[in-house]
Amino acid sequence: MDEGLGIMFGGIYQGKKVLLTGHTGFKGSWLAYWLQRLGAEVCGYALPAPTDPSHWNLLKLNMRSELADIRDFQSLEKTFQQFQPDMVFHLAAQPLVRASYRNPVETYSTNFMGTLNVFEACRKTESVRAIINVTSDKCYENREWARGYREDDAMGGHDPYSSSKGCSELLTASYRNSYFNPAAFGKKHQTLLASCRAGNVIGGGDWAEDRLIPDIMRAVAAGKPVEIRNPGATRPWQHVLEPLGGYLLVGRHLLEGNPEFSTGWNFGPAEDADLSVRDVVESIKRYWSRIDYRLAQTAEAPHEANLLKLDCAKAREQLNWHPVWGSEKTFEKTVGWYREFYESGTLATESDLTEYTKQVDFGV
Repeated sequence: MDEGLGIMFGGIYQGKKVLLTGHTGFKGSWLAYWLQRLGAEVCGYALPAPTDPSHWNLLKLNMRSELADIRDFQSLEKTFQQFQPDMVFHLAAQPLVRASYRNPVETYSTNFMGTLNVFEACRKTESVRAIINVTSDKCYENREWARGYREDDAMGGHDPYSSSKGCSELLTASYRNSYFNPAAFGKKHQTLLASCRAGNVIGGGDWAEDRLIPDIMRAVAAGKPVEIRNPGATRPWQHVLEPLGGYLLVGRHLLEGNPEFSTGWNFGPAEDADLSVRDVVESIKRYWSRIDYRLAQTAEAPHEANLLKLDCAKAREQLNWHPVWGSEKTFEKTVGWYREFYESGTLATESDLTEYTKQVDFGV
């Protein structure tokens, strides 16, 4: 445990047993690292790291790591029963839009049935007091609105990935109403369930396929220009630590037994971070001169949303959560992480988290 970070979030995570699905992925590895720094005892459950290199493998964290599939309920339930977690963060998923077109059955079975398995394992484990299901901003029915989507907007999804996340949100609402109803908390059950939705997250350690920043960094490492698709698409870009801080804030309230926080939450960047893909590439070039690219938009490419952003007023007003790093700082820290890795073989994960947490008040 880090003595400075351990008192964050009211010290609620110190000594807590936290089961984290998807810990070998990009966001999951950052969350595992942060939870350990907060003093939590973490058990990860996920498939092996999907890329090489991977942030998870590079971190070499000293924690329990179960390498298994969330679709394997027997294995999942066994881990829950052995570990007896206080809290569950569910991040395991098939996370890619284009991959969902190629493998829709895998996408739905992982993102819907896998989530169902996690909820059932939670329901059968008496120790669980708090659950956070992490979905996506793409869970909403995207009407290409200029305004941000609010937590009570309709679920939907054009592509299989987005639809699967909408399904996961509907499943969350059903389990909340049926088994973890906030109105019955403390009477019929002791568990609170929330869902969290974030936009495009970037930061060091992501090497997933068909993502802008990883594609650029792989090309830099190979000494080649990267091919940029959909240069006019607008996305809300935020550093990975921003939504993770939001998830941890929600988790604090759930662990403290506050049923009014058992609901859906949006976590997105400030307005200045809604930038086109082309603007992002031009911005990050300023932080590493080796970055080179060419535009290539093909008519055969599968549909991807051109405009998508979140309304985060609820998180600001009820959680006192605010984005800390603007778009330029986010690009600087992201490119800096990869540059340090490729040029010196070292990780900036610790320094990035330390700098971030010094600039935000998550409360003691």
